[in-house]
Amino acid sequence: MTGKVALIFDLDGTLIDSAPDLRAALNRLLAKRGLPVLDAPTVRGMIGNGAKVLVERAFAAFGKQAEAADVEEFLTDYAANATVETEVYPGIEAALAELAAKGHDLAICTNKSAAATAIIMQQLGLARYFKGVTGGDSTLYRKPDPRHLASAISALGALSAVMIGDHENDMEAARGLDVPSIFVTWGYGQAKGTYTAHSASDLPGIIAGL
Repeated sequence: MTGKVALIFDLDGTLIDSAPDLRAALNRLLAKRGLPVLDAPTVRGMIGNGAKVLVERAFAAFGKQAEAADVEEFLTDYAANATVETEVYPGIEAALAELAAKGHDLAICTNKSAAATAIIMQQLGLARYFKGVTGGDSTLYRKPDPRHLASAISALGALSAVMIGDHENDMEAARGLDVPSIFVTWGYGQAKGTYTAHSASDLPGIIAGL
């Protein structure tokens, strides 16, 4: 690939470990509904398709159907407690700083809402590295639909891009646009990308070689 490549990042499981706060908010909701709480590995396996699906999967685990009010209550709780235990993965900030310094435009494409993403990125000190956020409510489409990723790339006015994520949704969206992908192994999912990063420090080298 020639020129500066736009870098489109997933959020949860890629830039940040948000599972502890997602689990805490989810378990508070379940407890209010008289349902058992879920352990960390179970919740991690449910992450990746947005809040609505997360809540639906949690209720379905107990043979229940989540209602719109359940999702709203979860969202309100989570928004108020989104960075209590959430942490940026080791090496991410250094990698972002290096990539931005090399002239790459960086953006986020996530199934999390755009508003929640913006708040989290600001509170964790990562917002300054990114020129755009395309959330799960920013378009009519959501990953793995490639049109969600296409919107994020278009917003940057980029001619070439790479998708970086920890979930099959990210890799599938990239394949749908025929753009390269980097699967990061420190997140929540299992998938195969064009390239694989085992630590954040791998990212600049992989991208330099595109």
